[in-house]
Amino acid sequence: MEEKVVAVIMVGGPTKGTRFRPLSLNIPKPLFPIAGQPMVHHPISACKRIPNLAQIYLVGFYEEREFALYVSAISNELKVPVRYLREDKPHGSAGGLYHFRNLIMEDDPSHIFLLNCDVCCSFPLPEMLEAKYGGIGTLLVIKVSPESANQFGELVADPVTNELLHYTEKPETFVSDRINCGVYVFTPDIFTAIRDVSSQRKDTAILRRVSSFKLFNRQQGLIPADFVRLDQDILSPLAGKKQLYTYETLDFWEQIKSPGYDVSKVLGTLSFPVPVDLSQVLASGDGTKIAIVIGDVYIHPSAKVHPTAKIGPNVSISANARVGPGSQRFNGILKNIYYLGLSARSSRTWVFSEATGITKGKQI
Repeated sequence: MEEKVVAVIMVGGPTKGTRFRPLSLNIPKPLFPIAGQPMVHHPISACKRIPNLAQIYLVGFYEEREFALYVSAISNELKVPVRYLREDKPHGSAGGLYHFRNLIMEDDPSHIFLLNCDVCCSFPLPEMLEAKYGGIGTLLVIKVSPESANQFGELVADPVTNELLHYTEKPETFVSDRINCGVYVFTPDIFTAIRDVSSQRKDTAILRRVSSFKLFNRQQGLIPADFVRLDQDILSPLAGKKQLYTYETLDFWEQIKSPGYDVSKVLGTLSFPVPVDLSQVLASGDGTKIAIVIGDVYIHPSAKVHPTAKIGPNVSISANARVGPGSQRFNGILKNIYYLGLSARSSRTWVFSEATGITKGKQI
């Protein structure tokens, strides 16, 4: 009997996504169009390549109605069951996984993939599964410049066995140029590790106040027992105990932090299961019959762009969008039925609110 695998994608909640405002006031960040598809579509598509995949779960604390139509559509498209699980409150990246452990284990999976929805990479998920290092889990890592490493979780791994020896989240001093990519594969034993953290807190732990979590128990400065962070509470304590291993990717990786994201990177690494000629996907134009297009631009086939407009670089124009005469647009997203025209010009990273006629931009 073949062993089953499930995937869990953490989508967060409405308190996040401030870099995407005002768009994030009307649509969940995971559903923002990146290269013509919702952000969460790309990791979901990557999960489709996992052998013996039984189910994909989206875990977050958005209202269920905000994901209902998308979940139904993507399930039909990929022919894989996709289900949204709403947390009653934030439980942390590991706590959210544990909160729904009974549902996640319904198919009795041998392995559980855990992904953050806002990362862009080639997602070598089958390769991570085949590595079989042992322990309870493997995390995807990549080498970055020493200057940027402290923006992420830095780690040290054994160069021979790939065992995770040390892990620290966003350190103040340099530790390593290898960082955590936010992509993991675990055995069901991960639930035991999370339970142990929660039980220890219930029994004895009065933890020091952590500035990132002041929203919890402001007066006492306590972290709730059911709020478990994967990085600080699981990865760091288990490093060096032959429980966690690393799989290093040599491909591209980056977080999607703003609407002005590099469109070609998404198209080249996420949107297609096999390499494609991006010239067939990215837009082009010289300002005659088609608008002037500079750099990497994605324009949905149903979008209408006036020939006198100037678009790019790093712009994603989604279904049914309208770009009028003389518009200049770069570094961002134009979505739905929004209309931009009459020499409107946007610089740096802008997003647009729906209006009739001219759309007013808000810089973020």
